[in-house]
Amino acid sequence: MAEGDNKSSNQLAAETASLEEQLQGWGEVILMTDKILRWERAWFPLALMSVVSFSFLMIYYLDPSVLSGVSCFVMFLCLADYLVPALAPRIFGSNKWTTEQQQRFHEICSNLVKTRRRIVGWWRRLFTLKEEKPKMYFMTMLCSLAVVAWIGQQVHNLFLTYLIVSFLLLFPGLNQHGIITKYIGMAKREINKLLKHKEKKNE
Repeated sequence: MAEGDNKSSNQLAAETASLEEQLQGWGEVILMTDKILRWERAWFPLALMSVVSFSFLMIYYLDPSVLSGVSCFVMFLCLADYLVPALAPRIFGSNKWTTEQQQRFHEICSNLVKTRRRIVGWWRRLFTLKEEKPKMYFMTMLCSLAVVAWIGQQVHNLFLTYLIVSFLLLFPGLNQHGIITKYIGMAKREINKLLKHKEKKNE
């Protein structure tokens, strides 16, 4: 068991080191993005939502076709991939990195590797369910996709995408400041109260 844990830890460390090397040119941008997403300053959430809202308003106003939208998005990614590693050191000054910044960059890369592993693990479990319990798999998939299709039919595509993107970008800050934990705790307490009330009625 210990040997397996050591092997897994070594593999995680190797994957993290590899990802750090790949993202080295993006280090300064990643650290700044991390600060914004974790709301290190009180005005970061407002600035973040302003940028997201403006971007979606422009998409709504321009109303590009799917092909044009995908092409522009990929073109933006290509430009960023070319320009960011070249310009970031001049803007931020990578030679001024502190030990704390290096440690935070390492933590971010480690979390990204762990997230990727979780996604792969969920994907594998889904196929395991398909092989072991095909009926449950197909019923679960059909019901889930039917619910998603119904939501997509009720809500405008662009607005739904805006809500999803906004939630994903706000999630790290909400989690960092304990807001999600707070409301989950409140929901659990309310559910427990309802269950206790129901038990008393049954008695």
